[in-house]
Amino acid sequence: MFAASPFSEFAAQCPPGMLIVGVDEAGRGPLAGPVVASAVALCKPRPGGLDDSKKLGATKRSTLDEQVRRRCAWGVAVVEPEEIDRRNIFGATMHAMTLAVARVAEAMGRAPDRVLIDGNLTPQGRDAGWVWPARAIVGGDAREPAIAAASIVAKQWRDRLMVAAAADHPHYGWDRNKGYGTAEHLQALREHGPCPLHRRSFAPVAQMDMIAEMIA
Repeated sequence: MFAASPFSEFAAQCPPGMLIVGVDEAGRGPLAGPVVASAVALCKPRPGGLDDSKKLGATKRSTLDEQVRRRCAWGVAVVEPEEIDRRNIFGATMHAMTLAVARVAEAMGRAPDRVLIDGNLTPQGRDAGWVWPARAIVGGDAREPAIAAASIVAKQWRDRLMVAAAADHPHYGWDRNKGYGTAEHLQALREHGPCPLHRRSFAPVAQMDMIAEMIA
């Protein structure tokens, strides 16, 4: 839950009229699929019940996702596995955040005055396209409503992508594990090997590629 104040301690530091954008990502840890970042500028009144997406039930999360995307300014960026392997997952995540903020700024017709990012690092100096004042907030998806909204949108967006991908690659159970390295997913990797949506730079997938080359 958030504090009783209508704004978080971080948003409250901003003078009236400032445009605050929250940013979060989904999918840094999975072995397959993209990393997705979302940026959200909250509407007023904001949707009720915003919280870290991981703490919300599926029905509540889906409802809030729909409310945020219908009523607020938002942007989503998807970085695919091939680019994750090229940039590394950290660089890909920083790039996705940059693209997401650029898209919400385009939707709003102005640059944000401050960007609040879940975690302990921002893309400032880490992605060439980042040009906005930013603050990293550890645990921000449970402390700052705009970040919570971005967390929900990013997770729901990525989950939909992985469910769709599961229809084309049914062996791996992505509709259930969303590409994470569950026992089911790892067993399928051993039996069927990786597919084009797997991240070759991640150790369990790289090991499967190595085994396949040795057998060949």
